Amino acid sequence: MNVLSIAGSDPSSGAGIQSDIKTFSSLGAYGLTVLTSITSQNTTKFDKTEPVSSKMVKNQIDSIFSDFKISAIKIGMVYNSSIIRVISSRLSGLNIPIVIDPVIKSTTGGMLLEKKAFADLKKFLIPLAYVITPNVFEAEKLTGIRIKTKKDLNKCATSIQKMGPKNVIITGYQLQKNKIADFVLEDSKFYFISGNKLSPANHGSGCTFSSSLTFSIAQGKNLKDAVKFAKNYTYKSIKNAKKIGKGIPITRISEKSDENKKILYNAINNLVNLKNFYSIIPEVQTNFVYSKSHPKSMRDILGVSGRIVKAGKDVIVAGNLEYGGSKHVGNALLEMSKKFPSINSAINLKYDQKLISKFKKKGFIVQSYNRVEEPINIKNKENSSISWGIKNAIKNSKRAPDIVYHTGDLGKEPMILIFGKNPKDVIKKVSSIL
Repeated sequence: MNVLSIAGSDPSSGAGIQSDIKTFSSLGAYGLTVLTSITSQNTTKFDKTEPVSSKMVKNQIDSIFSDFKISAIKIGMVYNSSIIRVISSRLSGLNIPIVIDPVIKSTTGGMLLEKKAFADLKKFLIPLAYVITPNVFEAEKLTGIRIKTKKDLNKCATSIQKMGPKNVIITGYQLQKNKIADFVLEDSKFYFISGNKLSPANHGSGCTFSSSLTFSIAQGKNLKDAVKFAKNYTYKSIKNAKKIGKGIPITRISEKSDENKKILYNAINNLVNLKNFYSIIPEVQTNFVYSKSHPKSMRDILGVSGRIVKAGKDVIVAGNLEYGGSKHVGNALLEMSKKFPSINSAINLKYDQKLISKFKKKGFIVQSYNRVEEPINIKNKENSSISWGIKNAIKNSKRAPDIVYHTGDLGKEPMILIFGKNPKDVIKKVSSIL
């Protein structure tokens, strides 16, 4: 999954493009960037801003879109009118969700938007947003409405929505003592997503929220679930904030990195960008799994909690990577690894006899089983069919098969399963027949 950040640079890496890249990377997405401004700042003070020329901003955007498929875009610091106008001209008409974080002022006191650019921000950029994420201060500046009550929040959000964005999230409203809430106006309905308030000042929470929200939207989550995900992720980053410099702490996610997740995330990103991959996704959609060595149960197998789905010729990852995330393909891998421990990854594809022929011509080991022969007691037991099928397909195999397929049964879609030592191995096999 490729996610683009259009924003300014923060040399302390607490906010701006550096913060966005940290968030995207920690979540397993590939972060691309378009730099709008260079700032000199740290955790104690904001010193100076130097904007990138609008021509260079245009060239950066063009270079990204000429080479990469983008799942979502986040726009942060834009600084001046010429930059705003060129971003608007290059992004208008794109069918890609855009998250706008209308940053005006940094935590350390620096102005991130020229006063004379304010009108152009509202006229040219805000209308492009699928969702805009001002904090209370920014929402008040955008509308001229003072926010003191819940009624003011609704009035303010409605006023911003009239500028063009489909959805509005006003962050950082103190709903009650020790509770901080985000006010969401989604189309015509509004609601609060609240959480515990953390008192220490920090650098980067706004960028962390908007970039994790962008990631979640890119995954295909609905807005409410995406906001919940981003709020939880941001809460953890504030809780784990560390005083790296002499000033305020910088937000960070300190959870230990899961190498298997990184490997599978990268593999899925490569998979969805394979030419014509959409054409071999089955009606029940696709899942891609990767296990720890010698998996004992589904808790040892990573998979997409939803599915990898096709939308026309586009391929979308609808869900997060979770252990136990895929029952069907996960159980197939679990059964395969019992006999062949070197096999740690698998994917399911649409059944097509032409694909089976291609695999055989490539020299892959192909096995099959007949679902018509499946015992009634197995059919009636949830998640048992696939284990029974794989076990039967490989019972006489001395070498691990690359492909196992079945031609279906009454109400059961025929399917191809590809197995490999790791996700890279699986993708290599998929690529060979496309």
